[in-house]
Amino acid sequence: MPFPYPDPSNAFLSDHTRLLCAGYRRLTGRDLIDPDLNDREAARRLFEAPFALLSHNAEPDPILTYGNRRVLDLLELDWEALTRMPSRLTAEAPDREERARLLAQVTAHGFIDHYSGVRVSSSGRRFRIDGAVVWNLIDREGRHLGQAATFSRWRPLV
Repeated sequence: MPFPYPDPSNAFLSDHTRLLCAGYRRLTGRDLIDPDLNDREAARRLFEAPFALLSHNAEPDPILTYGNRRVLDLLELDWEALTRMPSRLTAEAPDREERARLLAQVTAHGFIDHYSGVRVSSSGRRFRIDGAVVWNLIDREGRHLGQAATFSRWRPLV
């Protein structure tokens, strides 16, 4: 079951964004957002952030579970479409093998920094992302729940 759209009624999915932030901090030593913010405010700011933040689950063909407004805009999707979409579809078919290698590397090493690659929106618009960080999502019990990514640099391709 996909997460509901982040809004005040569900504290902008603060449980999930807490997982995103904790994993990012644990693996990179950096913070996605000011760690002094309360969970609800941090989740709201992450959803409205100028950088992209997204995650997918740990299924064999992972489905996107979260994307902030920047991701929704870049992929030209609404929330329902995003949370039903296999994450592999964010890359064009020729780039999916390279993307699969990247995710296997993240699984093995916990995270990667400075990833670059081409992604595609739902309408077929291509864009290049640069400097992405991709990391594993692990809960408190040590279960692998999926992976997440963030990036703040992208440019359209023609």
